[in-house]
Amino acid sequence: MSTYKLDYLDQLESEAIHIMREVAGQFERPALLFSGGKDSITLVHLARKAFRPGKFPFPLVHIDTGHNFQEALDFRDWLAESLGEKLIVRYVEDTIREKKLKEPTGRNASRNALQTFTLLDTIEEFEFDACIGGARRDEEKARAKERVFSVRDEFGSWDPKLQRPELWNIYNGKIHKGENVRVFPISNWTELDVWNYIKRENIALPSIYFAHERELILRDGKLLATAKGVIQVEETDQIVTRKVRFRTVGDISCTAAVESDADTLETAIAEIQATRISERGETRIDDQVSEAAMEDRKKGGYF
Repeated sequence: MSTYKLDYLDQLESEAIHIMREVAGQFERPALLFSGGKDSITLVHLARKAFRPGKFPFPLVHIDTGHNFQEALDFRDWLAESLGEKLIVRYVEDTIREKKLKEPTGRNASRNALQTFTLLDTIEEFEFDACIGGARRDEEKARAKERVFSVRDEFGSWDPKLQRPELWNIYNGKIHKGENVRVFPISNWTELDVWNYIKRENIALPSIYFAHERELILRDGKLLATAKGVIQVEETDQIVTRKVRFRTVGDISCTAAVESDADTLETAIAEIQATRISERGETRIDDQVSEAAMEDRKKGGYF
């Protein structure tokens, strides 16, 4: 009798690869949303395991708000080029101009919600019927409600009360014309799982995830990166230099850093093990606008 057993990372990896292959088998025009952040980098690594030595059966797609961290953008371009995979980039700035959208202003203004318009336009442009993303259930309570195969209607909207059962890892990708599915292969992973997997697989990450000295804006107890034209410095803000790292890489305008000395994978993992606050709960200002901020954005088509 075989004594072969999978450890928990092997099980998570196997599930994610199975989901990616289901996407390739069930959909005609899928895409993988890739921002240069740790979760989407992990997805790209899983796609390599799922489909190499062949090419990916989907392009990499990034919705660029124009307020991204340069470290993440540089890593995005480097990884796509090194893999020889197609990278499609669409810009929120173009959508603002073409659709004459009103850009948010004032304290903690962010283009984050405006990504939805560009994403939906991109889905329509390329007729994507499935978009793979790196969302995880442990990140935020709205994401904890979502299925692995999450159906969006013809307007890109998500109804949390209208979701399909997913029993015994059976995923139903049947959709009507105009609908699309958002797919989350690492939905069952935690932040710590991602970091342990990155360590085990020796996956490269942008330097922004590790401790470094940086000039920052101290506002309401949060440390925000300085960026000309993105965040307006107010009289009550302080400009400080601290040793920090970023647990998550969203827009500069809504992503705070954490003070840290963790400059290696091992020390970053130890730091995550000790924390009792989720990465989005600690660092994402856009999720703190209201109790249902994320869910409201998702209902409107946000990823």
